Amino acid sequence: MKYDLKKKICYSVIIVAMLVGFTLIAVFGVDANGSGSAKDINLGLDLAGGVSITYEAEEGSPSTQDMQDTIYKLEKRVEGKSTESQVYQAGDNRITVEIPGVTDANAILEELGTPGSLGFVDSTNYSAWSSGEDYVTLLTGSDVKTAQAYTDTSSNSSSSYGVQLTFTDDGAKKFEDATAANVGNIIYILYDGEVVSAPRVETTISGGTASITNMESFESADTLATYVRIGSIPLTLKEVSSNIVGAQLGRDAIRTSLYAAALGLVVLCIFMIIVYRVPGVVATFALWIYTTLVLILVSVYDLTLTLPGIAGIILGIGMAVDANVVIYSRIREELGTGRGVENAIKAGYEKATSAIVDGNVTTLIAAAVLYIFGSGPIKGFATTLAVGIVVSMFTALVITRVIMKLFYNFGFKDAKWYGKTVHKKTFNVLGIRKICFIASVVVILAGFAGMAGFNASGNRILNFSLEFVGGTTTTFTFDKEYSQQEIENDIIPVIEKATGVSSVQQQKVQNSTKVSFKTTDLTLEQREQMEESVKKDFPIQDGSIVESDTISSSVSATTKRDAVVSVVIATICMLLYIWFRFRDIKFAAAAVVALLHDVLVVLAFYALARVQVGTTFIACMLTIVGYSINATIIIFDRIREQLKSANSKTNMTQLVNEAVTYTFTRTVNTSLTTFIMLFALFVFGVTSVREFALPLMVGVICGAYSSVCITSPLWYVFGGKNRGVVEEERAKTEVKPDKDGAQV
Repeated sequence: MKYDLKKKICYSVIIVAMLVGFTLIAVFGVDANGSGSAKDINLGLDLAGGVSITYEAEEGSPSTQDMQDTIYKLEKRVEGKSTESQVYQAGDNRITVEIPGVTDANAILEELGTPGSLGFVDSTNYSAWSSGEDYVTLLTGSDVKTAQAYTDTSSNSSSSYGVQLTFTDDGAKKFEDATAANVGNIIYILYDGEVVSAPRVETTISGGTASITNMESFESADTLATYVRIGSIPLTLKEVSSNIVGAQLGRDAIRTSLYAAALGLVVLCIFMIIVYRVPGVVATFALWIYTTLVLILVSVYDLTLTLPGIAGIILGIGMAVDANVVIYSRIREELGTGRGVENAIKAGYEKATSAIVDGNVTTLIAAAVLYIFGSGPIKGFATTLAVGIVVSMFTALVITRVIMKLFYNFGFKDAKWYGKTVHKKTFNVLGIRKICFIASVVVILAGFAGMAGFNASGNRILNFSLEFVGGTTTTFTFDKEYSQQEIENDIIPVIEKATGVSSVQQQKVQNSTKVSFKTTDLTLEQREQMEESVKKDFPIQDGSIVESDTISSSVSATTKRDAVVSVVIATICMLLYIWFRFRDIKFAAAAVVALLHDVLVVLAFYALARVQVGTTFIACMLTIVGYSINATIIIFDRIREQLKSANSKTNMTQLVNEAVTYTFTRTVNTSLTTFIMLFALFVFGVTSVREFALPLMVGVICGAYSSVCITSPLWYVFGGKNRGVVEEERAKTEVKPDKDGAQV
């Protein structure tokens, strides 16, 4: 561990370069465009504002090719609206269109409409179409293979511009029949309910190609070619959800989240330095590198940052401290046994590595499940959480080791700079296990009783948001603040009359001019009528837009299913991983029961506190599951370590109590550091961030409690109390080499 002068200079330069370099890149980027900087990060709709609409194919099981073709043609429709527009598949038969940064939201929704409406019609069917009657198309856009504008350089007249059409095999036959029946007549080309071209048929056209001539300019020819290329979409789509978000929420969320991150970082660093001294300073450097590196990676890999994504990064900062605390706690324990500082540092890192890796892998499992089953913002949260976990492992196991060695080699060799931990008293956790079990059952039953009570009184068992029950929420930011009485007596009747809906629920943001109204699913026409009617009598704030969120019942049913499936799959994966790593089903069974305990306790909190159960509910539950299992693994890892020397004479009660006692400080400190970051989010965050942070705070406390008071006692009850005998029998049957190397 001793560094010569050359190594000290080299490693010092590397660490300083990382601190300064990552900071400069995170602020300014690596080129003139700011690539790699925080300002270059792609912002999601909830931060940038804009429009999101999800379509569902009415065809039950559309082919992969039809989905890809539909996505491509929708991309062509929206590519001019915003450079950040995205069209992507969401599930087997759903497609989501996201257009950040736009303000003419209703116009875009109306323009997108129900995609798939390009057709060729003859004069008779054109008359039926113009009269609003049913009509028959001769061909659709799917019959056209390509369409390309051209310029005939051999002529200087206006007839030199045109569009070359190439038909599919079926389309070629249809077009030949259509032109044969309409020589001398007009064939109208309709696109989204408008006539975009009306060429006259001069002769029967065969061979699979045709030209529309006499175009007035190349631009008009190119426009027509574009209409034909992106015209008829292979699938019949219906809108199942839409979201119109104002950018003001995003600006507020970013600003308040930055406050939370800055304050949380400062408090964390002060806490770590006070508690752990030199290692606390090392952790401060590591946290700085962690934060800047995460921002750079999010920017470089073009990850879309959403509101839950910001929460994921800030939560990751709190969780990044966890690995450092595990290491530093082990170092202090080693110093407490009489080891020298050099050997204590080496042993601390070696003994903490397995627990850190196991704990973070289980959290990565939760992040992976979130990404697979989540959508939009939840995928963003899962991505930033996963990135944070990987980076935190790198900084904790690699960067801090180098910095710690540098401090030692620069003269910090006295144990007083690191602190010592001597366990003089063992907590009798197993002695209170029955009380803990009963207390947990009481809390869980109280939650179920509360849900039953709400259901009996005519309310929902949980305060479900739109994602779970469907409907439309419209939010107005008025130019003045209205009282509850004015909202109920004046504004709601206007909404009911405009939409034809008899039941309207309202939610007023305290000390704000913003009011949200929730109704059943509204069509675009109903939404527009509602906006016009309300704004006519109750003007909205200058510069603000009317935010709208509509989710159909089919989407909400899928969300409920995904929520349950996500938690179940994550739990099963964690069980299998723990079983594999600890080679004892009792460890896995105890961990899973404790996870179920945490989920039910937090669910009880959701029920009794009436915290809104929305999209972030899934992220919250799986984060709690991942975080709780992390603390459990630290204790189990200590039990596993002590079992190596266990036999039939080992007092298993004392062994378990010692394992919990030796890791208790770590459990408290890591829970406290994560709680600090969440509390900062709760204090400074916007409403949706608070609704995410509050249950997580409860989950962190619950996870610490279950790790100490539930999991280890459960392992003991499930058969761990007999493990000493098992270890002794295993030792007797183990194949050992004799003196000459042969096995006996």
